[in-house]
Amino acid sequence: MISFLIVAVLCTSCLAAPTMSYSYSPSVGGGSGTSFSTEGANGTITAIRVWEASSAYITGIQVRNGAIWGQRVGRVLGSAQELILFDGETIVQVSGKYHSNYIYQIYFVTSRGRFLVVGQPTTLSFNFYPADPKAELKLLSGRFTSAGITSLGAHWDVI
Repeated sequence: MISFLIVAVLCTSCLAAPTMSYSYSPSVGGGSGTSFSTEGANGTITAIRVWEASSAYITGIQVRNGAIWGQRVGRVLGSAQELILFDGETIVQVSGKYHSNYIYQIYFVTSRGRFLVVGQPTTLSFNFYPADPKAELKLLSGRFTSAGITSLGAHWDVI
C-alpha cells in the first residue's frame, strides 16, 4: 500500500505544470516598417535610451546589456533620454501610449521604483508586465520606419 502511495505521489508531481518564467506582452501600434529586437549578448538590461520627436512620438530606442550598447532602432532625433540601472535593478514594467501609426509615449519602471518617461501622453494606453513576478524585461521587439517606432512588444524572463 505504501509503495502505491509513493508511486501515486511521484506520478502526480510529474504531471504538475512546469513553472514558466518567460512571457510575452503582445505588441501594440500600427506595425508598419522593419521588424526589430533589442536582444543583447549578456541578457540583463543595464540601461536604456529613448529618442522623441519634439512634442510628438518615439523615434528611436537603444538598450545596453552589461557594458555593451546594442544597435539603435529607429532614428536619432535630438538628445536621448537615458536611464542607467543600478546593480541588481531591473525593468519590471513598460507602459505608454500609442496610436495606429506610432508609439507616442514610453514609460519604464524599475524594481527600485525609479522610472523613465519619454514622449507625449496622448491616444491609447498600454501596460506591459511579466507573468512571473521574479521576471524582468529581457528585450523589446516591434517595428520601425524611417520616422519612428510604429509598434512595440515586451519579452520577460527570469535571468
